[in-house]
Amino acid sequence: MNQERLFKVLVAPLNTEKVNNIIEKNNQFAFKVAPNATKNEVKQAVEALFSVKVRGVQIVNVKGKSKRFGRTEGKRPDWKKAYVGLEAGHDINFANYG
Repeated sequence: MNQERLFKVLVAPLNTEKVNNIIEKNNQFAFKVAPNATKNEVKQAVEALFSVKVRGVQIVNVKGKSKRFGRTEGKRPDWKKAYVGLEAGHDINFANYG
C-alpha cells in the first residue's frame, strides 16, 4: 500500500466513554476510517503510523441518523468505524501525536 493511502485510511481516533471502557478491558482502540477501507488496509495503516503490532481488526458500518431541521427532514452521513486490537505490551498514546 502506498504512503498516501495510509494517511487517508484513518480519518480520526474515537474518544468516547464506550471506547475508553473497551481500551481498558480489551486493549482495543477505535478509529473513524474511510468508507472504502478494508480490514487489511486499517491494520497496515495502524502498524505503520503508530509502530505497534495489531492482533485483529473489526469493522462496523454506522448508519447516519435521520434528523429534522425545522420543517426539513435531513440525514447525517453513514460512516465506518474500526476497532483495532493490539498485541500484549503494545499501546497507542495519542498525546505523542499531533
